[in-house]
Amino acid sequence: MGYAVLFPGQGSQAVGMGADVFAARPDLLGDETDRILGWPLARLCADGPEEELTRTDRAQPALFAVAYALWEAFAAVAPEPPAAAAGHSLGEYTALAAAGVLGFADGLRLVAARGAAMAEAAALEPSGMAALLGADPSAAEALAQACRDGGGRLWVANVNAPGQVVVAGGASDLEWAAAHGREHGVRRVIPLKVAGAFHSPFMAPAASALEGALAGAPFGPGAFPVWANATAAPYAGPPAALLGEQMTSPVRFHETLAGMASGGITTFVHIGPGDVTAGLARRSIEDGEIHVVSTLEEAAAAAEALAAGPSDGEE
Repeated sequence: MGYAVLFPGQGSQAVGMGADVFAARPDLLGDETDRILGWPLARLCADGPEEELTRTDRAQPALFAVAYALWEAFAAVAPEPPAAAAGHSLGEYTALAAAGVLGFADGLRLVAARGAAMAEAAALEPSGMAALLGADPSAAEALAQACRDGGGRLWVANVNAPGQVVVAGGASDLEWAAAHGREHGVRRVIPLKVAGAFHSPFMAPAASALEGALAGAPFGPGAFPVWANATAAPYAGPPAALLGEQMTSPVRFHETLAGMASGGITTFVHIGPGDVTAGLARRSIEDGEIHVVSTLEEAAAAAEALAAGPSDGEE
């Protein structure tokens, strides 16, 4: 049934990421990219500082650019095109660009606008996200609903893999969740280092700000199916509406992986900095074959492994 490619979201950024692709692809990640962004991408990725690279409006376009360059390197040597693609949050834009639904420059503009809009929305009031340990989606929803029933604002934001559920809400709501989690079957609530309550109604101002850019984006047909975070299903039409919905609704990544597996896809290639989506695939798909492409060398190795056929282990 082939393989799927997976692209990471915000949080995978690190100073030094993509050094090999910046050196190999100045045509893609050079002056024109800096002109679109209005700041020096290669310098920030190479030298930081980390506090700036971690900013939502910097991290998102930086990750998109590096992951896309790695995708091009992998695609050039892969034995066949992927059967499907998905990305976690921001990574959905990279998946769409990989499929040819968006050109690189247009995708970079959209991601830069998205990052800026989300940063502005996060700055409106104190909010954040927290991981729930020992919680399944129903327990997480029960906790969030109890908070809302009491006048709070807490929502399930990511269903990433078995045992990996994230909620988003106001600062006081996250404190409430930490105090009352055990009452709803949650072993522990761990605050995450993020700027705001992403994938929740707190991002409604960002969705409104991005609406015009999404409506005007030149989306085209894709070379392979891309699965949407908001529906955990392949896109059936133009992406603008679901990309807007994605900002305020949960990332249904575990459902996406499970849906791919039920269709026969059990080989996954993480493409981009870090290995987060590879870890989610390992937790979600029993006996899956997982490869990681975070460097040019790994792109060649993953392509070679795919050409050799299924293996008994993971790369």
